Amino acid sequence: MAESKEFLRISDLHAWYGESHILHGVNLTVNEGEVVTLLGRNGAGRTTTIKSILGLVGKRTGSITINGTESVSLAPHQIAKLGIGYCPEERGIFASLTCEENLLLPPVIASGGMGLDEIYEMFPNLLERKNSPGTRLSGGEQQMLAVGRILRTGARFLLLDEISEGLAPVIVQALARMIRSLKAKGYTIIMVEQNFRFAAPLADRFYVMEHGQIVEGFTSVELPHKMGMLNEYLGV
Repeated sequence: MAESKEFLRISDLHAWYGESHILHGVNLTVNEGEVVTLLGRNGAGRTTTIKSILGLVGKRTGSITINGTESVSLAPHQIAKLGIGYCPEERGIFASLTCEENLLLPPVIASGGMGLDEIYEMFPNLLERKNSPGTRLSGGEQQMLAVGRILRTGARFLLLDEISEGLAPVIVQALARMIRSLKAKGYTIIMVEQNFRFAAPLADRFYVMEHGQIVEGFTSVELPHKMGMLNEYLGV
């Protein structure tokens, strides 16, 4: 089996919002084609970690290497052009646009983005609702739209923040199928997830965060032996 190629390396990352020092020396790696989940309680620094990758924090120091490019001094629009798609927790659907207009909005940052047909095949609900205003979509449909939108851009490295939160089980299952499909296509994915049952069967590796630091990292193979520790940190 070929050795995995390192895609992302974060070394001694510190991040601030204004005067608030949130991340305290985060170190992690993600290999190309991996699904990696950041676990931890609210306020542990998981969302700040993925926002730091994109430069969406007040200040950051340390090193963030994306596919061989040191990005810590780059602006967010330059970082996005390295092939990164971000699905924020708040989704960011444009209420005045239809579902399909929302899908057509994002800029192309790399070749190979999914066409509308592929996205509608992945999320049949969006095809049914393509002419509906963004505000008329259910929470689950909005989440599908938010994910579908970043797949249009050609991004191959996806940052997904709490995509399963508050959604009906049938929608969560559809999102799980999507992640398996994207993994099979070679996408690299970091998920921030509170829903451990959703994340556990999908991820290749896990990092547990607390107080702005990585306190534990392990593979899916090691997961059964880590449940006691996870229960301690997360109350799983």
